[in-house]
Amino acid sequence: MRSKLILPVIIISQFCCTSLWFASNGIITDLAISYDLKAAALGHLTSAVQIGFIFGTLSFAIFTIADRFSPSKVFFICSIIGALFNVAISFDSNTYVSLLFLRFLTGFFLAGIYPIGMKIAADYFEKGLGKSLGFLVGALVIGTAFPHLLKSITETISWKLVLVATSSFALFGGVLMLLLVPDGPYRKAGKKLNFSAFFRVFRNSEFRTSAYGYFGHMWELYAFWTFVPIILTSYKSRYTQFDFNISIWSFIIIAVGGLACIISGYLSQKLGTKQTVFLSLFFSFVCCLISPLIISIESNLVFLSFLVFWGMVVIADSPLLSTLVAKNAPNEITGTALTIVNCIGFSVTIVSIQLISKIQSLTDSNAIYMLLGIGPLIGLIAISIKNKNSTQ
Repeated sequence: MRSKLILPVIIISQFCCTSLWFASNGIITDLAISYDLKAAALGHLTSAVQIGFIFGTLSFAIFTIADRFSPSKVFFICSIIGALFNVAISFDSNTYVSLLFLRFLTGFFLAGIYPIGMKIAADYFEKGLGKSLGFLVGALVIGTAFPHLLKSITETISWKLVLVATSSFALFGGVLMLLLVPDGPYRKAGKKLNFSAFFRVFRNSEFRTSAYGYFGHMWELYAFWTFVPIILTSYKSRYTQFDFNISIWSFIIIAVGGLACIISGYLSQKLGTKQTVFLSLFFSFVCCLISPLIISIESNLVFLSFLVFWGMVVIADSPLLSTLVAKNAPNEITGTALTIVNCIGFSVTIVSIQLISKIQSLTDSNAIYMLLGIGPLIGLIAISIKNKNSTQ
């Protein structure tokens, strides 16, 4: 296949398959009614996916799956299995416990999709990797937001259709990757199990600081995405004179981050990767700090514009941080290194999501979202230290 078409195919496949991620978030109201779920169910279902992803990435990293086997085949197999567990949520016999378990299993096999997709891109685009990953993570973002859009246009149709649609997209994305994207020219396959790879990558100081920046970024990102519909619902309830579609705006606020990833990829070619990361983390940190004030302003335009801007800066640094991680990892274990960082990063998201969920059950104050600022602050410190010790 022509190399110019490889990236678009990877992007489409990534978009289709990552729509599995927030499938339950887009239909949480229907799930709550059908299964008599409590208010905390959204946080728990989201965390179940994250925990599954953590166990999946940990398993993939320990057994160096991404480096020992063809990444496209791994991607395909995981997309098929993930799609099956996703659509199983629609079965009437489910309970709250089985829903959590199904989301856990979906998350487990997403570990063979998101980091593997980045590994495939790294195997093809040694130069301009930041720009390539910008498109790739952008696809992840839009895929994540997609269930909200589906829900907004299918409100008169059964919520089960959303699950069928997202699973069908995942199947299509997996087949597309298998048929059209062979192993890349820069792939250096690992020929045997390498249990030491999990620890060896952290011996590199440049890798460590890139990873710390990523962990700080992740503290904020998925908690923000999880609570966007809740923030919108709370605002709409407080200011009843404003009428907007929560599902559509949830989609817009999350999906606009996809555009931000692409912009940051191009911007990094002019400003430098770390400088662009620093700007994104800084603006994201500011958004966290001023969020209680802006969310309380009685202005529909200001409120929604602020969330759109936050939705851009909260994710703009993600592909660039992954680029720094990939560039500072040994070539033969790039896939494992990306998977390890994903594993730890998503572990961090569990803590932030559950912390905000717990505090939210105790207070309705908007000040709780300031806690998300802990992440970008840590990221800023990590990147600043790296700037002093490196010329990248």
